[in-house]
Amino acid sequence: MLEYILVFLGAAIPWIEIMLVIPVGIISGLSPTWVMLLAFIGNMATILLLILGFQQINDWIERRNKKKGRVNSKRLQRGEKIMNTYGLPVLTIAGPILIGTHIAAFIGLVFGANKVKTAVWSAISIAFWCLVFGILTAMGFDFFVTRT
Repeated sequence: MLEYILVFLGAAIPWIEIMLVIPVGIISGLSPTWVMLLAFIGNMATILLLILGFQQINDWIERRNKKKGRVNSKRLQRGEKIMNTYGLPVLTIAGPILIGTHIAAFIGLVFGANKVKTAVWSAISIAFWCLVFGILTAMGFDFFVTRT
């Protein structure tokens, strides 16, 4: 039971994440299904906390700018539209391999991505990579270990 809790916590920690936790959990003899599921839940939990925290800060900045009479430029609005349409899917899918899921979600939010779309695309990406890492590790581990 402790090992599964460690999988959950390890997946929730930035930089350790699913890319390391899933193979280590499966190689250590844990059930691949439970490892992938707990890694997904642990990683998504911290992504959702990041999105909610960022939204609170962003709302505060917008209220402050509104009091000062500042408005968003057309250029910023165009950038947000492009980010939501094209950039966010690519960023979140490539994120776990290149920069980590937390940083990918944060970059998407900084560049104006919608919080709901960020959460959905992050969930899709994390589920995809959990399956990839889990299946490849389980298949590779079975290939190298002969069971009698």
